[in-house]
Amino acid sequence: MDLPRIFTIRESSHRIHNPFSPDKLAALGRALHLPPGTRALDLACGSGEMLCTWARDHGITGTGVDISSVSVAQARARAVALGVDGRVAFVHGDASGHVAEEPVGLAACVGATWIGGGLAGTVGLLRRSLAPGGLMLIGEPFWRQEPPDQETVEGCQAHARDDFGTLPELVGTFGALGYDLVEMVLAGPDDWDRYRAAQWLNLRRWLDANPEDELAAEVRAELDTEPIRFIRYQREYLGWGVFALMAR
Repeated sequence: MDLPRIFTIRESSHRIHNPFSPDKLAALGRALHLPPGTRALDLACGSGEMLCTWARDHGITGTGVDISSVSVAQARARAVALGVDGRVAFVHGDASGHVAEEPVGLAACVGATWIGGGLAGTVGLLRRSLAPGGLMLIGEPFWRQEPPDQETVEGCQAHARDDFGTLPELVGTFGALGYDLVEMVLAGPDDWDRYRAAQWLNLRRWLDANPEDELAAEVRAELDTEPIRFIRYQREYLGWGVFALMAR
């Protein structure tokens, strides 16, 4: 049980595995006004940057779960580096079935709603761990502008236009699921650039060091195609943000 090796190569330098800057992650933490001691659950937590930095900055505690053994090891090392390893813990496992043993004040899935089979399923999964009055965090893409054709849809790594909504449609979906939107921080083009371009540098450096590896052809193909696809489609049409929700 692990992520494909290409993912860890692609994002080997990333602490945040989404188009989100450290400054925006910190701004979100400040905006939520989390009381010290808030217990959090972060499903598909990646390298644990949210839990680790918010434990340091806001005194929260919590658990992160991720299917990547590399990311979990990085998260544990980050907790030690920030001096919060006594307040946060990281579990290598399948987040799609994980429910907290006790209700938490903050339940999050930032950028991986596939763990619940989509947005509605992930909201339902997080709801099972969330204490009454708690905050839910969802990281999700949306259409910045309406895609003009199927080529653009597929260029944004979607199968169909309805795989994502516009921002108003996404907020409407939250309401239909029974949640108020109470805070949000959105990625901008610069955040996308830093996230995606860093992947290309990681891939190129890995390829230069490992030209005979069995993944070399796949990495070469990605470097040939992904930069132009990102610039032509994703950068123009696809937005992303983290949304804080409270049950109605």
